[in-house]
Amino acid sequence: MGSESNRGGAADRMVAEEEEKKKRGGRLFEMPEIRFTKLFINGCFVDAASGRTFETRDPRTGDVIATVAEADKDDVDSAVRAARDAFDHGEWPRMSGSERGRIMARFADLVEQHADELAALESLDAGKHPAITKAVDIGNAAGSLRYFAGAADKIHGETLKMQAQFQGYTLREPLGVAGIIIPWNFPSTMFAIKVAPALAAGCAMVVKPAEQTPLSALFFAQLAKRAGVPDGVVNVVPGFGPTAGAALASHMDVDMVTFTGSTEVGRLIMKASAESNLKPVYLELGGKSPLIIFDDADVDMAVELAVSANFFNKGEACVAASRVYVQEGMYSRFEEKLAERMKSWVVGDPFSDARANQGPQVDKAQYERVLSYIDHGKREGATLLTGGGRPAACGHKGYYIEPTVFTNVTEDMVIAKEEIFGPVMCLIKFKTVEEAIWRANDSRYGLGAGVVTRDVDVANRVVRSVRAGVVWVNCYFAMGSDCPFGGRKMSGFGKDEGMHALDKYLAIKSVVTPLRASPWM
Repeated sequence: MGSESNRGGAADRMVAEEEEKKKRGGRLFEMPEIRFTKLFINGCFVDAASGRTFETRDPRTGDVIATVAEADKDDVDSAVRAARDAFDHGEWPRMSGSERGRIMARFADLVEQHADELAALESLDAGKHPAITKAVDIGNAAGSLRYFAGAADKIHGETLKMQAQFQGYTLREPLGVAGIIIPWNFPSTMFAIKVAPALAAGCAMVVKPAEQTPLSALFFAQLAKRAGVPDGVVNVVPGFGPTAGAALASHMDVDMVTFTGSTEVGRLIMKASAESNLKPVYLELGGKSPLIIFDDADVDMAVELAVSANFFNKGEACVAASRVYVQEGMYSRFEEKLAERMKSWVVGDPFSDARANQGPQVDKAQYERVLSYIDHGKREGATLLTGGGRPAACGHKGYYIEPTVFTNVTEDMVIAKEEIFGPVMCLIKFKTVEEAIWRANDSRYGLGAGVVTRDVDVANRVVRSVRAGVVWVNCYFAMGSDCPFGGRKMSGFGKDEGMHALDKYLAIKSVVTPLRASPWM
């Protein structure tokens, strides 16, 4: 991901990779050892109370990677009890912020020391490219821990100048036990961006990873313990949404829930909160983000942005720009260059094919879901520019799908309205700035958006008019620990990343005392 310091650097690296590949029997990356498959509760790896397990599978082949302990309500109860005891009676929320920050910095150090193993583990579980996963996902995880480690001793209240003869101030106190439910598309990143601010705030937590990708969360849990996070503060309970997830969302002793995933499940979590203890809920949900490309844009840059905004991580990204609006003056050139660009896009095994840009979808269910949407697009009359099926070169094993581009898409088509969560791009032509803004906002989602133009006035107008949580101008997927991220409308509410992320895990308490015989008010 970084630039080379000299022209020969890239070539030298390729030679080294080839030599390493020969040592590994043709593989680009070593298969990781699966070391942690049990629940992590109160600082220990334990079997599920029921003894049940489930299989996590390699999406490149469909083969079983490992069997993992399956948490249900009893296990969630145990994890919440451990977290509650750690919060109510333990040292973590009573430490100084600077001490919590030092432990979190050690946690980040350990993540970086184990970056190769974590990247291989997550890539195997989720079908991701290990080199990209190491640079992006694991790098982001360590970065989030460091950012919030620095924030831990900067959580302050404010002094209030009250109208009557009283003085007041506010305290920002840790909320308590956090329920954290994370998705399968970026397991390491999502673990860190939820856990890091919760740790900085002084909370204890129970993390429910997605059943498709439980392995990295368990690895992170033992790193947290090694870093010095006290037992019971971080608990990890792999399992399924209707059992473990539902038990966490409805638990009377959980003080808040944060969830990233589908809008449908977000509704269920809000309902569970309403029917239990009315715990606050923070949701980062689906998206159908628009990328608006104007006639004055550099067409080559626009094509590259559209490709990365749609096909990065196999299209398994909530903020993917799956609605690409291209102004009519550029549309033909853009379409032609996009079709040419996709000829060099390689779908393949990211562990063994150095050319692979895109690995398999995460599991069979997601693979079949994406293919069903592609069939919808064909039936509704959209035109296939590229892709549309399974790559012949990938054989019959694994969940591989060609990067698919539809043209002649209209707003009433299912592929233009619903989140596909796979490598499918919809091209839509527009004429004016007003039309682009209207079309961009004509969606129940409001997670992200992109604008590509040389005209700063046009850019500013669109940025101010599009209803989305983040808008990128002449870039896309530019994210970081210091930039708040979250949606509007049916894409959810609440922010991950940035200092605003701390707000989810803190309660504001007002303190008021009389002010008598003061020389001034």
